[in-house]
Formats: sequence, structure tokens, C-alpha cells
Amino acid sequence: MQETPRLIEAASAAAETKIRQVVPPDEETLIQVSADLTEAGTFGVCWLVVTPKRVALVPESGPDGAVSVPLENLTRAATEPLVGGGCLELERQGESPLRLTYTGTQAVKFSEVARGIEQLRQQQPLSIKAQLERTRCARCGRLLPEKDGPCPACVRRWSVLGRVAGYLRPYKLRAAALAAASLITTSAQLLPPLITARIIDEVFEPGEGAGRSMEERLHLLGLLVLALVGVRVWSWLGELTHGWMVTWLSARVTADIRHQLYQRLEMLSLQFYDKRQAGGLISRVTYDAGMLQQFLVDGLPYLAINALLILGIIAFLFSLSWKVTLFILIPVPLTLTWSVLFWRRMWGIFHRFGHTWSALSARLSEALNGIRVVKAFTQERREVAAFEQRNDDLAAIARKTARNWFALSTTMGLTTGLGILIVWYFGSLEVLGQRLTLGKLTAIYQYMWLVYGPLEWFAQVNSWMTRASAGAERIFEVIDTPAEAYEDPDAVSLPAIRGEIRFDRVTFGYDKSKPVLRDLELAIKPGEMIGLVGRSGVGKTTTVNLVARFYDVDQGSLQIDGVDVRRIRLGDLRRQVGIVSQDPVLFSGSIAENIGYGKPGVGLAEIMAAARVANAHQFILAKPDGYDTQVGERGAGLSGGERQRLAIARAILHDPRVLILDEATSSVDVQTEKAIQEAIAHLTRGRTTLAIAHRLSTLRHADRLVLLDEGKIVETGTHEELLARKGRFHDLVQLQQEVAQIIAVQE
Repeated sequence: MQETPRLIEAASAAAETKIRQVVPPDEETLIQVSADLTEAGTFGVCWLVVTPKRVALVPESGPDGAVSVPLENLTRAATEPLVGGGCLELERQGESPLRLTYTGTQAVKFSEVARGIEQLRQQQPLSIKAQLERTRCARCGRLLPEKDGPCPACVRRWSVLGRVAGYLRPYKLRAAALAAASLITTSAQLLPPLITARIIDEVFEPGEGAGRSMEERLHLLGLLVLALVGVRVWSWLGELTHGWMVTWLSARVTADIRHQLYQRLEMLSLQFYDKRQAGGLISRVTYDAGMLQQFLVDGLPYLAINALLILGIIAFLFSLSWKVTLFILIPVPLTLTWSVLFWRRMWGIFHRFGHTWSALSARLSEALNGIRVVKAFTQERREVAAFEQRNDDLAAIARKTARNWFALSTTMGLTTGLGILIVWYFGSLEVLGQRLTLGKLTAIYQYMWLVYGPLEWFAQVNSWMTRASAGAERIFEVIDTPAEAYEDPDAVSLPAIRGEIRFDRVTFGYDKSKPVLRDLELAIKPGEMIGLVGRSGVGKTTTVNLVARFYDVDQGSLQIDGVDVRRIRLGDLRRQVGIVSQDPVLFSGSIAENIGYGKPGVGLAEIMAAARVANAHQFILAKPDGYDTQVGERGAGLSGGERQRLAIARAILHDPRVLILDEATSSVDVQTEKAIQEAIAHLTRGRTTLAIAHRLSTLRHADRLVLLDEGKIVETGTHEELLARKGRFHDLVQLQQEVAQIIAVQE
């Protein structure tokens, strides 16, 4: 037996005591959540507790004011939006309604709560989400930039970048070559100071080189210079190999991540896109992936090299003079501490920079996609002003980033400058005391720059690391989002469906507390054509969206051939469902490519046959390039009627078992509509068809018409039967005829 879901939030001991004074301990608690506003609109906690028998409101502090209402006395539970928040309204029989207010961050939670109370009130099984979308970080309590998204303050950069490094596994040989090149480059940088020390001490100074003749010194000088040349060539080979490998690997890894990201975007459900802006998602593929590639090219490889270099340098420094080395290392802890504290602050700034960039991209995408509307209403200045506002926001966060970066770099320069003074002073004392040679002091000085240089560079790589990890976290957030179950191993395979559809007490709402469909009962026979009619917003398009499983039902079941659609392989279902929508979408490419989009590899003859059935063949041949004519972005080069007919031809070629027509003739003239209606009549033979049309006359030949109102079926029958009843359908037809007469008179 499936366990009843519960939505329970933990209350403090004091609050729990007050709750138990109102709710009997022997009653099972199904819902227990807190609201963060009082009825007066001030911040305060009030608990809502739901059991199978009652709903109770219990203030956590202040005077008593707890209210307990038997479920049987409730007539409705719904949420209402308010400025900056919302309100859960509980309507009671013969009494004023109860209201529980909350901030906007709790809207999703109380939408689910209202849905649960409605289910219990109607004596239905409780079916709510026990795990809601997170709006705050569970670790630090900060408000999340995106629901269920990462917390900028708590994300672990090394774990994120470690995951990025995991993309190197398919390229192990190249990664090994990169590591070898890093070792070569590191070793080549360690040797020159030692060779320089020998030149000074054994060639120029009378110290370790005393007793050698001029000829011997010149010979030694030649050998040491050749050694420097050899080291330089060795370094050149290492840098050349390193640069080639890191460029190839970074581009390949970034391409793999971008590919996986886009692949996941294509596989995600429509519910994911309902909550996000396209421009923000585009910025993840472009901006965030670009930041990641920059780090992989300029940051990660040199991080390994400089880490190895510092370890090698410190070892050499201690071998030359442990006293001077200790003085050199004095600024290092200060530098590292300052860097760590600084970049903790910068992490949040970089994350906000990414989101500000997303907002700019989203605004740009919306404005360009709607450029016709902008120009039609002469709102160019308004859009420019809106873009300028977001551009200014981006500039402000960029300035803040730059100011903080300059503060870090100048502070790092100050600490390294102090280190140089320390080396010259204490190193000179060692030379004057003859405890250190001049050549070794020179080597120490060179090694000191090799230490401080990477330390300053680490500040830069920390910047890249922070930006990259913030971007990578936003990318992985999408990649980790569960995709639609196209190949669920437990799903039922239906390669050839008959087209029998049954809605069994189906309830669904985009906002779960406000169902669009309520207990919908409808049985459709294979090959039957059903016309869905009713005023706007009653659930017609929602009904057909459920058939294509763009969304899953909240309650009840939707079955095709006796199998719940949630158990059918998604690929099998969608391959046998054809859709012609009210606003057809065409892709950049030729007319032939758009018609054949749902059937890759189809021949031109089949494409032309489908176009003839859709009454599109003649207007296509009238184009300069015929079927090779480029339609432009979203079909901008075609009229509305032409786009509609191409979409119908695409559905015809798809040859579906279930056909969905959502206002398929809304954008065509009367003459074209007649031809398309004849084509549709031919197409629908033997196929289960669900058709939506506001012009009710276009559904005369449907086997049945289903009139929806407030998410329920109120009338069903043929066109003639419904007219004869003189009910709501008759009223709709009369109203349309009156409107048509008014329009005819005006014309």
C-alpha cells in the first residue's frame, strides 16, 4: 500500500506545545507548515496544521488566537496573490473566511497546501508533494538566486572543478602529455638561477672560482651559457607541447560540457521551461561555458605548473640559505590569508554577475523576438530604456568586480615589495658575513620572484576559478535536472497504438491549488474525432497537452489503449501523436526541410504529396526557389496562412495515430480554410483526432463535441444534437453569429 504523503515542517518546542493544545494528539498530522507574516502584514510565524478532521491556525507567539475548523465546515481552500506575497483563504459555511498571509518565497508551498486541503475536503486521497522547491539554502539560510538552484555562498569550488576535470577521462593520453609538459616547463624554470649563481661565483668572483686560469673560466662560462641555451630550448619544447595540449583539451572539454548541456535542455520537460527565461538559459550555454573555457585555458594548467614550481623553489631556497628563505616566506601567510578572505567575498559578486548577464540576455532575446510588436506599438524608446537599465546593472556589478580586483592586486604588490626589501637586507648581511656568496644571493633573488610571481598569479587564477566554478555550477544545475523519461526501462512499449483515449477523473493545474481541469471524465474511441469547445481559459489546450504528455496529471489517470500514459515509453507516445498548433513554429531552413522535420531522410516526393493534401503545393511552387525557399527565422518570410499550411503538411507527413488540431485554421482565409478542412477530413480518417476551434462552424463534422466550462464537461454530443438542446453550446453559436453579423455590417 502506498504511504500517504505528508508535508511536515519541524516546529520549536514552544510552538509544538501550542499546536498540541489545539490539535488532539491522537489525530494524524498530514500537513504542518509555517507562514512568515501575520494578518497585519508584519513578520511573524503562524502555523497551519491539517489532520483528516480539521484545519488549525496557531500563532507561534503573542496572544492566543488559535483557530480550529472542522474539514466538513470548509467550502473552499485557495491561494490569492498579494503585493509581495500571497494569502491562503479558507472559506467556511456561514462564517467569514480565514486568511493566512505569507511572503512570495512561500507561494509554492502554500499552493501545494491549498491543493491538499481541497483533496481532503472532497474526501479524496491526499496527493501532494512532500518535497517542495527550495527557495533558501538549507545550510546558511540565504535566499537562493533560483529555486532549487545552488547557493553561491556554500558551493564547494573544488568539488565543482573536480567534476569538470572528470571530463578529461576520455582524453587520458593527451592529459598525460599535458602533465609531462608541465613537469618539463617547471624543471626548466628551476635551473637558470642555479646556473647563473655558478657563473657569478665561479667565473666572475674569486670565491669558488679562485685558482682557475682565465682560459678555464672562459671554458666554464661557455659550458654554462650552453647549459642556459639547452634549458631554454628544453623549456620551449615543454611550453609548445603544453600550449598545444591545453588549447586542444580545453576546447574539447568545453565542447563536451556545452553539448551535454544542450542535450539536457532538449530533453527537459515543458514544466522546466515554464519557470525560466530562454535568454537566461542561452547565457549558460554561451557566457558560463565561455568562463569555464577561459579557466581551463588560462587557469587550471598553470595552477598545476605554479604549484609544482613553488614546491621546487622552496626546496632549492632552503638548500641555498635556510635563514634567508624563512625571511622570504614571511609575507606568504599574509598574502594567502588576504586572498582567501577576499575571494570569499568575490564569490557572491561573480555569481550575481552571472545572473545579471542572464537578465540582460533574457531582455535582449525577448525584445528581438518581439520586434514586430515593439515597432507596431512604437515602443522602441521603452525597450531601449529597459535594456539600458539592465546594461547599467551589469556595468555596476562589473565596476564593483574591478574595484575589488584592484584592491587585491595592489595589496599583493605591497606584500611582495616588502619581501624584496627583506631579501636585499638580510641577504646582504649574509654575504657581508661571508655566510653566503653573491652568486647564491642572486639565485635567491631570482627564486624569490619565481615565488612571489605565482602568488600574485594565484590571485588571478582565484578570480578565474571563482568565475568558472560559479558558471560550472549553473551549468551542472541544468545537467542534473531530471529529464523526461524517454527510455524508462519499466515503461510499456507501444510501437503501434490504436488511439483509444480515456480521461479517468483527471485533475490538473499549472498552479496546483487552482486546477484547470477538475475530475474530467471522457472516453474517446479509436478513429473518433472529438471537438473541444468552450470559452478561453476553460482547459481545451490543457486537455490536448496532457494527451501528448507535455504535462502529467495531478490526480486520476489518462490512458491510451488502456495503459496510463505515464507508463508508456515517451518516444513511442510522441512518435504517434501529431500536433498542429495555433501559432505554428518553423525553423530556419528550407520549406522542404520544415515539412520533413518529423521524418528525417524523407524524399521530396513524399514531402510534395503532404503539401498537396495541406493545400500548400501551389503557393510553394509560386516561390522563387520552390521547396528550397528559405523560410527565415520562425517562418518570418511567410504569411500566417502559409505557415499554418506548412505545419499541417508537416503533421500529415508525420502520419500520427492521434492527431491534435489546436486552432489549426485560425490564420487562413475562408477559401483556404475550406480546402484545408477537406484535407483534414481526409487526414482524420482512421485516426483519433482532438480538434480545438473558436469558430464552432469548423467542427460541424466532428463525431462529438465536448463543451468545457471551469475544467469540467458540461455538454457533449454532435453539432446538431447540441444545437437542438438549446443549452450553452447553442448560446455560444448564437453569440458568434451575432458577432459575425456586426462585423459584416461594419465592413
